[in-house]
Amino acid sequence: MELWNYFSTKTGKTITKWTHYFPVYEKHFAPLRNKPIKLLEIGILYGGSLEMWRHYFGPDAQIVGIDINPACREHEFPGVHVRIGDQSNPEFLQSLVDEFGEFDLVIDDGSHQVNHVRKTFEYLYPRIASNGTYLIEDTHAAYWSSHGGSLTHPDSINNVAKDMIDRINADHTRGQIAPDYYTKNTKCMSIYDSIVVFEKGNVGEKRPLDSGIQSPPAPETGETFIIRTH
Repeated sequence: MELWNYFSTKTGKTITKWTHYFPVYEKHFAPLRNKPIKLLEIGILYGGSLEMWRHYFGPDAQIVGIDINPACREHEFPGVHVRIGDQSNPEFLQSLVDEFGEFDLVIDDGSHQVNHVRKTFEYLYPRIASNGTYLIEDTHAAYWSSHGGSLTHPDSINNVAKDMIDRINADHTRGQIAPDYYTKNTKCMSIYDSIVVFEKGNVGEKRPLDSGIQSPPAPETGETFIIRTH
């Protein structure tokens, strides 16, 4: 895995990642490589991951990192933009969309405070590209009171994701749940240990079809057939 190789041999700025994240990154990010995508990373910390994304996605990608800490400005370099602001502030988020346009990939590795994560997702997700990917990592923090969360906290992105199962399937609930933006614009949701990924896309027309020649039903004889092989 190229990202793991880069991470495990890196000598520049520090990157802090869980080891089991790398197969998830490769699965969801590989189709975006060497394309003119716009990537937003929420949470810069030491700046090493911005270098990793620049290396992985290639020179045609536009990389934007945001952090609330003004000291993170020093991590800006050619091809990588840094903006300072609060990830839960809709005015700040809108300023990013106004400046850079729709992002194709969002990686939330920010404060991990449950209300921040949810507010950021609910504001940004409808504003990313129509086939964009929104990855939230370190979702285990949503269980912790230190980050404003708990097993049942309604702002926990894990509980938002559980609710999203029904919203994605709202067309089939026979009126129990009204279809909404997420129903019409979410192609799939993937859940991993400490990561949730939302992939946008129009699933198109949804209706059952028959294919092939219909065979008559088998007679119910009540007999048991034993097939022997030699």
